[in-house]
Amino acid sequence: MAEKQQPIPALPLDENEEALRKKFYEHITAQGDLMDKLAERLLTLELGIPGLFATILKLIRGDGATLTVNLALYLTFGFWLLALALTLAALIPKAWTVDVGVLKQDPKKFAEGLGIQDYFEQSARHKRRLLMASSLLFFAGIFSAIFTLG
Repeated sequence: MAEKQQPIPALPLDENEEALRKKFYEHITAQGDLMDKLAERLLTLELGIPGLFATILKLIRGDGATLTVNLALYLTFGFWLLALALTLAALIPKAWTVDVGVLKQDPKKFAEGLGIQDYFEQSARHKRRLLMASSLLFFAGIFSAIFTLG
């Protein structure tokens, strides 16, 4: 005959444990907001640097300045344009399917809907990937700008 199982005694969380748990969930939910703040700062740079670049070229070369259109110039502005597009894509909200009855979904079932915690993690991860690619492209544009002055 099966033994009758005894309930496992449990104690309520103390104040420190509850505070840690609360901070943990606040951190998860705030990751997307942090990525948005980063995107806003990156957008400011991506709009300002090309203008600054053009102004410096004008100051260096004078009123009758002409700029040789070469591959480096196309690459510079191409990289900057792609970086700007990725940053804007990170700022535009993406539609996610979320099952609000599930806190953490099995990754194999993400197609059915994310859990609430998964939503915050996946949203931040999506933005982070776009912003990392944007940053790399923007740096590549700055690097290629060096070769436009030749």
